[in-house]
Amino acid sequence: MQACLFRTGGSVAPLPAGLVPAQIRTASYTLVKVPDHSRVAARRCGCKPRVVTTFSVATQEQTQQAESWVQKTFSLPSSKRGCHVITRHIVDNLPDLARFECGLVNLFVQHTSASLTINENCSPDVPLDLNDALDRIAPEGHHYRHLDEGLDDMPAHVKSSLMGASLTIPIQSGRLALGTWQGIYLNEHRNHGGARRVIATIQGKPRADGRSYGASWR
Repeated sequence: MQACLFRTGGSVAPLPAGLVPAQIRTASYTLVKVPDHSRVAARRCGCKPRVVTTFSVATQEQTQQAESWVQKTFSLPSSKRGCHVITRHIVDNLPDLARFECGLVNLFVQHTSASLTINENCSPDVPLDLNDALDRIAPEGHHYRHLDEGLDDMPAHVKSSLMGASLTIPIQSGRLALGTWQGIYLNEHRNHGGARRVIATIQGKPRADGRSYGASWR
């Protein structure tokens, strides 16, 4: 017996390798079984083969439509040296978040003397203690070779490498899926770093009805 796809009003064709009903989305095909010797006859006369199950084949175009990408570059205002909770700034700059049922957002800071991290968003002491700890790990001084941009520059590079330049955060129902006490931090490692550029890249599945969720800021 040969497993075939029988399309109503069409012809019989071999079942693609590895295709199973659980992977299918749009109903348009019927899985049938026809004896090997009768496949040609079925193709010619449209015989009535035994039906096993009905399912559909998702085209490449349909698969691509189920996924969406958004990319945006924006600047964060100049901050004094230290660690700063910027969750509100991020959300305000990404209104497209509200369109996504689920997905991921990647945040990338385009600088070598600033960094991004996630940490507690409640106690005002946490950002201060975090900055103090980084200063102890990479203190200023003349023991560095790279001193031509100021004593705060090389320690800033060290801190940036330790903390990282990017974050990836899940999206759920139009909102960043952060924990109750989690906030996004910009860590400014220079005394006068200026505005900082961030690239946000969103990948995910928009709402099926094309609408947006309510305000994504909680």
